[in-house]
Amino acid sequence: MAEQLLEQARDIFEGQIDFEGQKLVELLVNISLSLVGAIAFLVGYFLQDIKLAVYIGLAGTAATFLLTVPPWPIYNKNPVKWLPVAGAAPPTNIVIDEKMLR
Repeated sequence: MAEQLLEQARDIFEGQIDFEGQKLVELLVNISLSLVGAIAFLVGYFLQDIKLAVYIGLAGTAATFLLTVPPWPIYNKNPVKWLPVAGAAPPTNIVIDEKMLR
């Protein structure tokens, strides 16, 4: 029972995104945090309210977090097709701490 719950949680949190998804996430983070920072600064400046500016910045950062951190399916539209393993033999004669592993 506990093992099944742990496996489900692992599947949810592990998530996979491809290289194009990583590039998209980086672009979204840069744009959204820049916009949020500029908006928070301008609102705080014109209203002379630092507390409101900080809240706007925190809310925008939280929204950016929710937009980019979970592995949404949009970030895995171009998965990498890995080559199959062909005749790979396990390594032999490995020495770790002066002990031979077989």
